[in-house]
Amino acid sequence: MAEGSGPALDARPHDCPGTGSDEAGKADACQGCPNQGLCSSGQLAGPDPALEEIKEKMKTVKHKLLVLSGKGGVGKSTFTALLAHGLAEDETTQIAVLDADICGPSMPKIMGLEGEQVHQSGSGWSPVYVEENLGVMSVGFLLSSPDDAVIWRGPKKNGMIKQFLRDVDWGEIDYLIVDTPPGTSDEHLSVVQFLSSARIDGAVIITTPQEVALQDVRKEINFCHKVKLPVIGVVENMSGFVCPKCKKESQIFPPTTGGAEMMCRTLNVPLLGKVPLDPQIGRSCDIGHSFLSEAPNSPATLSYRNIIQRIQDYCNQNSPQEEKTI
Repeated sequence: MAEGSGPALDARPHDCPGTGSDEAGKADACQGCPNQGLCSSGQLAGPDPALEEIKEKMKTVKHKLLVLSGKGGVGKSTFTALLAHGLAEDETTQIAVLDADICGPSMPKIMGLEGEQVHQSGSGWSPVYVEENLGVMSVGFLLSSPDDAVIWRGPKKNGMIKQFLRDVDWGEIDYLIVDTPPGTSDEHLSVVQFLSSARIDGAVIITTPQEVALQDVRKEINFCHKVKLPVIGVVENMSGFVCPKCKKESQIFPPTTGGAEMMCRTLNVPLLGKVPLDPQIGRSCDIGHSFLSEAPNSPATLSYRNIIQRIQDYCNQNSPQEEKTI
Protein backbone atom coordinates (compact mmCIF):
# COMPACT_ATOMS: atom_id res chain seq x y z
CA MET A 1 0.00 0.00 0.00
CA ALA A 2 1.47 3.33 -0.99
CA GLU A 3 2.18 5.85 1.75
CA GLY A 4 -0.22 8.77 1.80
CA SER A 5 -2.87 6.87 -0.16
CA GLY A 6 -5.32 7.00 2.73
CA PRO A 7 -5.71 7.06 6.53
CA ALA A 8 -2.96 5.42 8.54
CA LEU A 9 -3.51 1.82 9.57
CA ASP A 10 -2.77 0.33 12.99
CA ALA A 11 1.00 0.30 13.52
CA ARG A 12 1.05 -3.21 14.88
CA PRO A 13 3.15 -6.11 13.59
CA HIS A 14 1.61 -7.69 10.48
CA ASP A 15 1.61 -11.12 12.14
CA CYS A 16 0.50 -9.94 15.61
CA PRO A 17 -1.17 -12.95 17.29
CA GLY A 18 -3.37 -10.70 19.44
CA THR A 19 -3.46 -10.24 23.20
CA GLY A 20 -5.84 -13.15 23.72
CA SER A 21 -3.57 -15.70 22.05
CA ASP A 22 -1.33 -18.18 23.86
CA GLU A 23 1.45 -16.86 21.59
CA ALA A 24 0.99 -13.26 22.80
CA GLY A 25 4.44 -11.79 23.43
CA LYS A 26 6.14 -15.03 22.36
CA ALA A 27 5.67 -15.22 18.59
CA ASP A 28 8.38 -14.13 16.15
CA ALA A 29 6.24 -11.13 15.15
CA CYS A 30 6.35 -9.89 18.76
CA GLN A 31 10.11 -9.27 18.69
CA GLY A 32 10.74 -5.56 18.98
CA CYS A 33 7.14 -4.67 19.82
CA PRO A 34 6.97 -2.17 22.73
CA ASN A 35 4.12 -4.17 24.30
CA GLN A 36 5.92 -7.52 24.16
CA GLY A 37 6.57 -7.62 27.90
CA LEU A 38 2.97 -6.80 28.80
CA CYS A 39 1.58 -9.38 26.39
CA SER A 40 3.88 -12.17 27.57
CA SER A 41 3.02 -11.43 31.20
CA GLY A 42 -0.69 -11.73 30.50
CA GLN A 43 -1.46 -8.24 31.80
CA LEU A 44 -3.22 -7.30 28.57
CA ALA A 45 -5.48 -10.36 28.53
CA GLY A 46 -9.18 -9.73 28.92
CA PRO A 47 -11.99 -8.11 26.98
CA ASP A 48 -10.90 -6.04 24.01
CA PRO A 49 -11.58 -2.38 24.92
CA ALA A 50 -12.53 -1.80 21.28
CA LEU A 51 -15.72 -3.82 21.81
CA GLU A 52 -17.18 -1.11 24.02
CA GLU A 53 -16.07 1.58 21.57
CA ILE A 54 -17.75 -0.26 18.69
CA LYS A 55 -20.91 -0.74 20.74
CA GLU A 56 -21.03 3.01 21.34
CA LYS A 57 -20.39 3.74 17.65
CA MET A 58 -23.14 1.33 16.55
CA LYS A 59 -25.80 3.06 18.68
CA THR A 60 -26.53 5.29 15.69
CA VAL A 61 -27.04 2.27 13.38
CA LYS A 62 -30.58 0.91 13.46
CA HIS A 63 -30.22 -2.36 11.52
CA LYS A 64 -27.11 -4.44 10.87
CA LEU A 65 -27.15 -7.12 8.16
CA LEU A 66 -24.47 -9.58 7.09
CA VAL A 67 -24.42 -11.00 3.56
CA LEU A 68 -22.74 -14.42 3.51
CA SER A 69 -21.93 -17.16 1.02
CA GLY A 70 -20.33 -20.53 1.40
CA LYS A 71 -18.62 -20.38 -1.98
CA GLY A 72 -17.22 -17.56 -4.10
CA GLY A 73 -18.77 -16.54 -7.40
CA VAL A 74 -22.40 -16.97 -6.38
CA GLY A 75 -23.24 -13.25 -6.58
CA LYS A 76 -22.88 -12.22 -2.93
CA SER A 77 -21.31 -8.81 -3.57
CA THR A 78 -23.76 -8.16 -6.41
CA PHE A 79 -26.64 -8.91 -4.07
CA THR A 80 -25.14 -6.65 -1.39
CA ALA A 81 -24.91 -3.76 -3.86
CA LEU A 82 -28.44 -4.24 -5.18
CA LEU A 83 -29.86 -4.58 -1.67
CA ALA A 84 -28.20 -1.26 -0.81
CA HIS A 85 -29.46 0.40 -4.00
CA GLY A 86 -32.97 -0.93 -3.44
CA LEU A 87 -33.15 0.28 0.15
CA ALA A 88 -31.64 3.66 -0.80
CA GLU A 89 -34.42 4.34 -3.30
CA ASP A 90 -36.31 5.67 -0.29
CA GLU A 91 -34.51 9.00 0.11
CA THR A 92 -35.49 9.18 3.77
CA THR A 93 -33.52 5.99 4.50
CA GLN A 94 -29.77 6.13 5.19
CA ILE A 95 -27.77 3.13 3.95
CA ALA A 96 -24.13 2.15 4.50
CA VAL A 97 -22.17 -0.73 2.98
CA LEU A 98 -19.08 -2.14 4.68
CA ASP A 99 -16.90 -4.23 2.37
CA ALA A 100 -15.36 -6.75 4.79
CA ASP A 101 -13.82 -8.79 1.97
CA ILE A 102 -10.33 -7.52 2.76
CA CYS A 103 -8.42 -9.52 0.13
CA GLY A 104 -11.04 -9.20 -2.62
CA PRO A 105 -12.73 -5.80 -2.23
CA SER A 106 -15.19 -5.44 -5.09
CA MET A 107 -17.57 -2.79 -3.76
CA PRO A 108 -15.65 0.19 -5.23
CA LYS A 109 -16.04 -1.32 -8.73
CA ILE A 110 -19.65 -2.48 -8.36
CA MET A 111 -20.79 0.82 -6.83
CA GLY A 112 -19.01 2.96 -9.43
CA LEU A 113 -16.51 4.37 -6.92
CA GLU A 114 -13.16 3.21 -8.33
CA GLY A 115 -10.42 5.79 -7.83
CA GLU A 116 -12.11 7.38 -4.82
CA GLN A 117 -10.23 7.75 -1.54
CA VAL A 118 -11.22 7.84 2.10
CA HIS A 119 -10.85 11.14 3.92
CA GLN A 120 -10.24 11.58 7.61
CA SER A 121 -11.78 14.22 9.85
CA GLY A 122 -11.92 14.87 13.56
CA SER A 123 -14.87 12.50 13.88
CA GLY A 124 -13.18 9.62 12.03
CA TRP A 125 -12.97 8.23 8.51
CA SER A 126 -15.63 9.45 6.13
CA PRO A 127 -17.37 6.87 3.91
CA VAL A 128 -17.39 7.39 0.15
CA TYR A 129 -20.88 8.24 -1.06
CA VAL A 130 -22.73 6.91 -4.11
CA GLU A 131 -25.75 9.06 -3.27
CA GLU A 132 -26.42 11.37 -0.35
CA ASN A 133 -28.07 8.50 1.50
CA LEU A 134 -25.76 5.65 0.39
CA GLY A 135 -22.20 5.44 1.70
CA VAL A 136 -19.52 2.78 1.21
CA MET A 137 -16.36 1.83 3.10
CA SER A 138 -13.82 -0.60 1.66
CA VAL A 139 -10.13 -1.37 1.91
CA GLY A 140 -10.18 -0.86 -1.86
CA PHE A 141 -10.27 2.89 -1.21
CA LEU A 142 -6.95 2.61 0.66
CA LEU A 143 -5.05 0.97 -2.20
CA SER A 144 -2.95 2.95 -4.65
CA SER A 145 -4.23 0.75 -7.51
CA PRO A 146 -7.21 -1.62 -7.94
CA ASP A 147 -4.67 -4.28 -8.97
CA ASP A 148 -2.74 -4.10 -5.68
CA ALA A 149 -2.86 -7.34 -3.69
CA VAL A 150 -3.68 -7.22 0.03
CA ILE A 151 -1.36 -9.88 1.44
CA TRP A 152 -2.27 -9.97 5.12
CA ARG A 153 -2.56 -12.69 7.73
CA GLY A 154 -5.62 -13.05 9.94
CA PRO A 155 -4.69 -10.63 12.76
CA LYS A 156 -4.02 -7.82 10.30
CA LYS A 157 -7.36 -8.39 8.54
CA ASN A 158 -9.15 -8.50 11.88
CA GLY A 159 -7.52 -5.22 12.87
CA MET A 160 -8.73 -3.61 9.66
CA ILE A 161 -12.33 -4.70 10.27
CA LYS A 162 -12.10 -3.38 13.82
CA GLN A 163 -10.93 -0.03 12.50
CA PHE A 164 -13.79 0.12 10.01
CA LEU A 165 -16.38 -0.51 12.73
CA ARG A 166 -14.77 1.70 15.36
CA ASP A 167 -13.22 4.58 13.42
CA VAL A 168 -15.62 5.26 10.54
CA ASP A 169 -18.01 8.16 11.06
CA TRP A 170 -21.10 6.25 9.97
CA GLY A 171 -23.54 8.79 11.38
CA GLU A 172 -27.26 8.07 11.75
CA ILE A 173 -27.90 4.97 9.62
CA ASP A 174 -30.99 2.85 9.05
CA TYR A 175 -29.17 -0.13 7.49
CA LEU A 176 -25.52 -1.17 7.70
CA ILE A 177 -24.93 -3.99 5.18
CA VAL A 178 -21.70 -5.95 5.63
CA ASP A 179 -20.39 -7.77 2.55
CA THR A 180 -18.20 -10.66 3.73
CA PRO A 181 -15.78 -12.95 1.87
CA PRO A 182 -16.77 -16.55 1.07
CA GLY A 183 -16.43 -19.14 3.82
CA THR A 184 -16.48 -19.12 7.61
CA SER A 185 -13.07 -17.80 8.62
CA ASP A 186 -11.34 -14.85 10.30
CA GLU A 187 -13.38 -12.02 8.81
CA HIS A 188 -16.72 -13.60 9.72
CA LEU A 189 -15.68 -14.34 13.28
CA SER A 190 -14.31 -10.81 13.67
CA VAL A 191 -17.49 -9.10 12.43
CA VAL A 192 -19.71 -11.25 14.65
CA GLN A 193 -17.43 -10.76 17.66
CA PHE A 194 -17.07 -6.99 17.23
CA LEU A 195 -20.83 -6.52 16.70
CA SER A 196 -21.91 -9.05 19.34
CA SER A 197 -22.78 -6.40 21.90
CA ALA A 198 -24.42 -4.14 19.30
CA ARG A 199 -27.03 -6.68 18.09
CA ILE A 200 -26.92 -7.98 14.51
CA ASP A 201 -30.36 -8.33 12.93
CA GLY A 202 -29.23 -11.38 10.98
CA ALA A 203 -27.57 -12.85 7.93
CA VAL A 204 -28.71 -13.25 4.34
CA ILE A 205 -27.02 -16.24 2.69
CA ILE A 206 -26.48 -16.35 -1.07
CA THR A 207 -26.19 -19.54 -3.11
CA THR A 208 -26.68 -20.96 -6.59
CA PRO A 209 -28.83 -24.03 -7.31
CA GLN A 210 -26.16 -26.71 -7.82
CA GLU A 211 -25.11 -29.08 -5.06
CA VAL A 212 -21.45 -27.99 -5.12
CA ALA A 213 -22.61 -24.57 -3.85
CA LEU A 214 -25.29 -25.88 -1.50
CA GLN A 215 -22.88 -28.11 0.41
CA ASP A 216 -20.89 -25.03 1.44
CA VAL A 217 -24.05 -23.10 2.29
CA ARG A 218 -24.99 -25.82 4.77
CA LYS A 219 -21.67 -25.15 6.50
CA GLU A 220 -22.47 -21.42 6.49
CA ILE A 221 -25.84 -22.04 8.12
CA ASN A 222 -24.17 -24.27 10.70
CA PHE A 223 -21.68 -21.45 11.38
CA CYS A 224 -24.55 -19.02 11.99
CA HIS A 225 -26.17 -21.42 14.46
CA LYS A 226 -22.89 -21.93 16.35
CA VAL A 227 -22.20 -18.20 16.75
CA LYS A 228 -25.90 -17.46 17.46
CA LEU A 229 -26.30 -15.32 14.36
CA PRO A 230 -29.94 -15.26 13.17
CA VAL A 231 -30.48 -16.42 9.58
CA ILE A 232 -32.90 -14.06 7.83
CA GLY A 233 -33.03 -16.41 4.87
CA VAL A 234 -31.39 -17.82 1.76
CA VAL A 235 -31.39 -16.32 -1.74
CA GLU A 236 -30.93 -18.61 -4.74
CA ASN A 237 -29.03 -16.67 -7.38
CA MET A 238 -28.73 -17.62 -11.08
CA SER A 239 -31.91 -19.64 -10.75
CA GLY A 240 -32.71 -20.45 -14.36
CA PHE A 241 -32.48 -18.35 -17.51
CA VAL A 242 -35.38 -17.30 -19.75
CA CYS A 243 -34.35 -16.61 -23.34
CA PRO A 244 -35.55 -13.08 -24.26
CA LYS A 245 -36.40 -14.24 -27.80
CA CYS A 246 -37.99 -17.68 -27.55
CA LYS A 247 -39.01 -17.34 -23.86
CA LYS A 248 -37.80 -20.87 -23.18
CA GLU A 249 -36.38 -21.40 -19.70
CA SER A 250 -33.06 -23.21 -19.26
CA GLN A 251 -31.34 -24.40 -16.09
CA ILE A 252 -27.75 -23.19 -16.42
CA PHE A 253 -26.95 -24.64 -12.98
CA PRO A 254 -29.25 -27.67 -12.62
CA PRO A 255 -30.63 -28.16 -9.06
CA THR A 256 -29.69 -31.84 -8.93
CA THR A 257 -30.56 -32.13 -5.23
CA GLY A 258 -33.59 -29.87 -5.24
CA GLY A 259 -31.76 -26.54 -5.09
CA ALA A 260 -32.02 -24.00 -2.29
CA GLU A 261 -35.74 -24.68 -1.85
CA MET A 262 -35.20 -28.29 -0.79
CA MET A 263 -32.21 -27.36 1.37
CA CYS A 264 -34.16 -24.65 3.19
CA ARG A 265 -37.03 -27.03 3.81
CA THR A 266 -34.66 -29.63 5.23
CA LEU A 267 -32.77 -27.17 7.44
CA ASN A 268 -35.87 -25.18 8.42
CA VAL A 269 -34.59 -21.81 7.23
CA PRO A 270 -36.56 -19.33 5.07
CA LEU A 271 -36.06 -19.14 1.32
CA LEU A 272 -36.26 -15.42 0.56
CA GLY A 273 -36.52 -15.91 -3.18
CA LYS A 274 -34.95 -17.01 -6.45
CA VAL A 275 -33.22 -14.58 -8.81
CA PRO A 276 -33.00 -15.66 -12.48
CA LEU A 277 -29.95 -15.00 -14.62
CA ASP A 278 -29.89 -11.75 -16.57
CA PRO A 279 -26.74 -10.77 -18.54
CA GLN A 280 -27.49 -7.11 -17.81
CA ILE A 281 -26.67 -7.70 -14.11
CA GLY A 282 -23.01 -8.35 -14.92
CA ARG A 283 -22.83 -5.44 -17.33
CA SER A 284 -24.32 -3.06 -14.77
CA CYS A 285 -21.84 -4.19 -12.12
CA ASP A 286 -18.89 -3.70 -14.48
CA ILE A 287 -19.80 -0.06 -15.06
CA GLY A 288 -20.91 0.63 -11.49
CA HIS A 289 -24.61 1.21 -12.19
CA SER A 290 -27.71 -0.06 -10.40
CA PHE A 291 -29.29 -2.93 -12.32
CA LEU A 292 -32.61 -2.20 -10.57
CA SER A 293 -32.90 1.19 -12.26
CA GLU A 294 -31.37 0.12 -15.58
CA ALA A 295 -33.69 -2.88 -16.07
CA PRO A 296 -36.81 -2.11 -14.02
CA ASN A 297 -38.99 -4.65 -15.83
CA SER A 298 -36.58 -7.58 -15.75
CA PRO A 299 -37.84 -10.70 -13.94
CA ALA A 300 -34.61 -10.52 -11.92
CA THR A 301 -35.44 -6.97 -10.78
CA LEU A 302 -38.93 -8.03 -9.70
CA SER A 303 -37.42 -10.90 -7.74
CA TYR A 304 -34.85 -8.62 -6.10
CA ARG A 305 -37.55 -6.19 -5.05
CA ASN A 306 -39.63 -8.96 -3.47
CA ILE A 307 -36.57 -10.21 -1.56
CA ILE A 308 -35.65 -6.70 -0.40
CA GLN A 309 -39.20 -6.19 0.87
CA ARG A 310 -39.03 -9.43 2.84
CA ILE A 311 -35.75 -8.35 4.43
CA GLN A 312 -37.26 -5.00 5.39
CA ASP A 313 -40.29 -6.73 6.89
CA TYR A 314 -38.02 -9.03 8.91
CA CYS A 315 -35.98 -6.12 10.29
CA ASN A 316 -39.08 -4.11 11.19
CA GLN A 317 -40.72 -7.06 12.93
CA ASN A 318 -37.58 -7.90 14.89
CA SER A 319 -36.62 -4.38 15.95
CA PRO A 320 -36.12 -4.24 19.73
CA GLN A 321 -38.47 -2.01 21.68
CA GLU A 322 -36.84 1.26 22.63
CA GLU A 323 -35.68 1.22 26.22
CA LYS A 324 -37.65 3.51 28.48
CA THR A 325 -35.61 5.85 30.63
CA ILE A 326 -36.53 5.98 34.29
